[in-house]
Amino acid sequence: MVTTVHLLRHGEVFNPDKVLYGRLPGYRLSQSGQEMAVKAAAHLAGRDVVHVVSSPLQRAQETAGPMAAQFGLDVATDDRLIEAGNAFEGRRVTGEGGVLKKPSSWWLYRNPLRPSWGEPYEQVAKRMLAAALKARDVAEGHEAVCVSHQLPIVCLRRFVEGQHLWHDPRKRRCSLASITSLVFDGEDVVRVDYAEPAGHSENDISRQQAGS
Repeated sequence: MVTTVHLLRHGEVFNPDKVLYGRLPGYRLSQSGQEMAVKAAAHLAGRDVVHVVSSPLQRAQETAGPMAAQFGLDVATDDRLIEAGNAFEGRRVTGEGGVLKKPSSWWLYRNPLRPSWGEPYEQVAKRMLAAALKARDVAEGHEAVCVSHQLPIVCLRRFVEGQHLWHDPRKRRCSLASITSLVFDGEDVVRVDYAEPAGHSENDISRQQAGS
């Protein structure tokens, strides 16, 4: 039985101070981000979506809204879809005053393979897989949408494709409001599709300092 789980990254966030917001509350979509959420929903119009579930963070919940409304569904919440934990929350990473320029922060970069500055990649991938499998079970034979964040989605994709989890953040294929789709045949992932209904932003990483 074929079931598709779409992993939708949230849209652009209103972040004038350009801090790494991570799991901090109160970060909402910008006007552009709201438009991205509508485009993502329109991209899946006519599909067999029967379940929409989101990270508990505001930006993800707001991105899930148009999707759920389009299919006449409520938005469920799964804490396992949340952004990865990060020691630099609330601070600038690059640019003036960025933590990369402060020797006191360099210790946190000692192990980029884990990574040492935040939640381990393996832990992120496994909780995301558990959330995706739950969504697959709920939508068995149909389609589900899980709204999450950049790093968790990338970790899950790399995990199911058998790639090593450490990677160059500048090369992540997960733009704002992009959709990474896991196609299951029974319990096995047989294909991974990718779409950018809101278009690709060249400034995706620099604007979204949270990498989320």
